[in-house]
Amino acid sequence: MAFVLENDFLKLECVEAGGEMQHVIDKEKNIEIMYQGDQGWSGKNPTLFPVVGNTWTGDYQINGKTYAMKNHGLIRYATCVGTQNEDSLVFTYDSSEATLKQYPFDFHYEIKYTLEGKKVNIDYTIVNTGKETMPFTFGLHPAFKCPQYEGENWEDYAIVFEKHEVAKQMIITTPTSTIDVEMDEWKLSRADLRDKLTVVYRDLESDYVTLCHKGEPRLKVTMEDFPYLAIWSIEKESDFICIEPWFGHADYEAGHDDFYKREGTMLLEPAETFTTGYTIEVL
Repeated sequence: MAFVLENDFLKLECVEAGGEMQHVIDKEKNIEIMYQGDQGWSGKNPTLFPVVGNTWTGDYQINGKTYAMKNHGLIRYATCVGTQNEDSLVFTYDSSEATLKQYPFDFHYEIKYTLEGKKVNIDYTIVNTGKETMPFTFGLHPAFKCPQYEGENWEDYAIVFEKHEVAKQMIITTPTSTIDVEMDEWKLSRADLRDKLTVVYRDLESDYVTLCHKGEPRLKVTMEDFPYLAIWSIEKESDFICIEPWFGHADYEAGHDDFYKREGTMLLEPAETFTTGYTIEVL
């Protein structure tokens, strides 16, 4: 079943599988904004909870017991409960016996979509419904159609930062390292992705980035408060680019065995609530 929101500018369609967006249609230009999972990566825009990526070994221990989750955690593979409201779409998911075998903590997860002019607002709520301190991290993985029009080249697009950046870039090698970078934009480059695997920046000052074609703004992603930004696509020719705000990241090397202390892990006390969100704006 599809859940739909629509205004004068946008048509948004979501499904209960992962609570994911299936379509964002720019009604003025009559174009699809979201990647459709048909160009070498089957994903579209999964939520990454309670882990971004995975641990180095693929499993982890809590209180002496070993657990394992699939890549990017639980919500990506979940069937959420959808609610169609007049001005919002809400999808919820709660821990169960099945999730406790993979992640031994009780939680309530909620994603809410609203439209505001040419913006899609996506807001998240995570509640620790258990009795133990809950370690988790969180990330987003939206994939945008790029190029947007026939005859355009993927390499003619760039991700432009709100501010001139002096930041850190993670180099995903063993051992992992960081380098200092200074930039205003990242020009789409498959060679760079082949070399870096995923382009990951830390400590950015910008609250938003803009996807531009030859300097023309097409799409803005606002992501305040996220400490990491990842940029990814597959190596072969395809028509998408992922712009991914993260709170943490996968283990890129051994030595991070304590699940509570992995870089980017947050701790949620019983009955506490974590909220975050981001915005996609069609330009």
